[in-house]
Amino acid sequence: MTKTSGGSPSGTQRNEIAGIPTRYIGIGVIVVLAVWFLFANLDKVKIQFWVFTVTCPLWIALLATLLAGTALGWLLKGRRSR
Repeated sequence: MTKTSGGSPSGTQRNEIAGIPTRYIGIGVIVVLAVWFLFANLDKVKIQFWVFTVTCPLWIALLATLLAGTALGWLLKGRRSR
């Protein structure tokens, strides 16, 4: 197998930036943006369900939605891999 000037065998990809896997970098960027978005929305909002209404800070509603979406994605990913 021939080596390129970078030291990795030809035909393989390096999925790292400064020794950190690009997957972790992407996850880190998404987490930072989500936290920034949550704290940029600190106003109180009314959320109306079918029977009752709740008043809470918007960031709590957004965080609950983010967690519900993450849980749903995790559950569907597990179902698809079977």
